[in-house]
Amino acid sequence: MTATRTMKKTRKSPAPRVLITGASQGIGAAIARVFATEIPGVRLALVARNAKNLRTVAAACVRLGAEAAVFECDVTDENAVAAMAKTVTRSFGAVDVLINNAGKFTGAPLVDLSVAAFDEMVAVNLRSAFLVTRAFVPAMMRRKSGDVFFMSSIAGRQAYPNGAGYGAAKFGVAGLAQVLRSETKNCGVRVCCVYPGAAWTPSWQGSGVREDRLMPANDVARAFLDIYRLSRRTVVEEIVLRPQRGDV
Repeated sequence: MTATRTMKKTRKSPAPRVLITGASQGIGAAIARVFATEIPGVRLALVARNAKNLRTVAAACVRLGAEAAVFECDVTDENAVAAMAKTVTRSFGAVDVLINNAGKFTGAPLVDLSVAAFDEMVAVNLRSAFLVTRAFVPAMMRRKSGDVFFMSSIAGRQAYPNGAGYGAAKFGVAGLAQVLRSETKNCGVRVCCVYPGAAWTPSWQGSGVREDRLMPANDVARAFLDIYRLSRRTVVEEIVLRPQRGDV
């Protein structure tokens, strides 16, 4: 008697197309490298204002096996975001994973914070997330599939002194994420808001804080990948990451 072995053919899923704002350094660059390392052939759309730094990050990701393209854009500008979205879609097709990472911090007491500095915090941290999400989420809803990440902060959960502009903006990011989650949960789109504490990035250099007191940026980046890899039947709505010894 001869046994016949039947092999079931499985269809290989195409590599995801991932757009990351604020990808020129810090956590954004770390997210790009983690996806490039862990997902063979991932297609990365790297977005920021600093094209030179973006090209450096893109080259590193390509060496890791990814396809990476640079899209220089001021994500606080409505027209610039609209133009970037058209170029990305034309070059890459529809985005599968959107990571709203662009951000900036300026510390000052509320009474000393200028209106211009406050407006900048809101624009870079909150307005950018609104504009970029509005540009890419409709296509996800039509396809009934997609992942959207919002980068909030511990400052978006717990107020602290000298963080009036940043805290207000990051609380706003958290609210925006919650609204989008409620509006897209029946469309197959997953929405996650990430609240990281202090992670070692270039912004901490010269601060006097030791690197080993903070989280590695790579650990924060890996959280995005691990959440994305979960079954489509599961969504992580919020995740809080803190240094082991607590906030700085």
